[in-house]
Amino acid sequence: METTFKAGIIGCGGRGRSHARGYQASPDVDIVACSDPIEDARNAFAEQFEVPNTYENYQEMLDTESLDFVSVCTWIELHKDMVIAAANSGIRAIHCEKPMAPTWGDAKALYQACLDNDVVITFCHQRRFGAQFVKAKRLVNEGAIGELSRLEAACPNLLDWGTHWFDMFFFYNNDEPVDWVIGQIDVAEEKTVFGVQVETSGVSWIRWKNGVEGLLATGDAGLGGFANRLIGTKGIIDVGGRGAAPVRMLREGGTGWEEPDLTGLVAERDATILSVLDLVHGVKTGREPELSGRKAIQATELIFATYQSSRQRAKINLPLTVDDSALLTMVANGDLG
Repeated sequence: METTFKAGIIGCGGRGRSHARGYQASPDVDIVACSDPIEDARNAFAEQFEVPNTYENYQEMLDTESLDFVSVCTWIELHKDMVIAAANSGIRAIHCEKPMAPTWGDAKALYQACLDNDVVITFCHQRRFGAQFVKAKRLVNEGAIGELSRLEAACPNLLDWGTHWFDMFFFYNNDEPVDWVIGQIDVAEEKTVFGVQVETSGVSWIRWKNGVEGLLATGDAGLGGFANRLIGTKGIIDVGGRGAAPVRMLREGGTGWEEPDLTGLVAERDATILSVLDLVHGVKTGREPELSGRKAIQATELIFATYQSSRQRAKINLPLTVDDSALLTMVANGDLG
């Protein structure tokens, strides 16, 4: 099949290589360029993926190449400028690493730039393609645990890890809109992820407009060792966790914990490859990709609404109306940490 699309990668580290494997798996895409300020990184990347053109400066790559797809696989604070530059360069689609940005204003700005330029953007919340997560969602939709009432998860922080679990909450709840958020965070020490300060512990309580509620706890919270818990009116589904079954279910009328069969759901390719292939298919067909910016901005809003709730010591009704990161502002002002 004749190649239709040309792709360029910004950031030639581990995540850039993961995105590249996705493009490589598509018969419709050629990776024609890559950009990284570190010469050894971009040269090694170009050799591994047979990329003909390398650039120290991503803007030069955007100006020189006639690209259709751009992947942004860099540190969080770089996303805004890179995504906006790519969106303004005449491309068709962007696949960006998560989290979106270090502040709510930056996240909205880079998303708006894509809307303004009619550029499809996705963010790599790749767990939507994981077999255990897909199975849990299907079980809920089939009514296996009655009506969904609560979602729970725990992870190290709200920004880098929490963006995944907030996104999975939306996934399980069929991307229903959120009504309000109330939360608390603490910064007991300097702790950064990809250059951005995160909380050392926190809690976020969420109410969706359809009545489902959610709890995400961070720091030392463990919630019994499972990754996600879905609570319904007639049962419970646990997803993941160390040493645990990928999915287990306890339901009304059952004889104990069941381990649903994942046959046919276990992907031959990893979730990041599937995320890229889904984006390419979406661009070809006009279908909204599973990891669309519309969905990612919902999950991102919960991060900054939780920070704002802690600053304001109040329940935050969405949409969120402040543009900063309350966490970063409070740390800078000496009000936190």
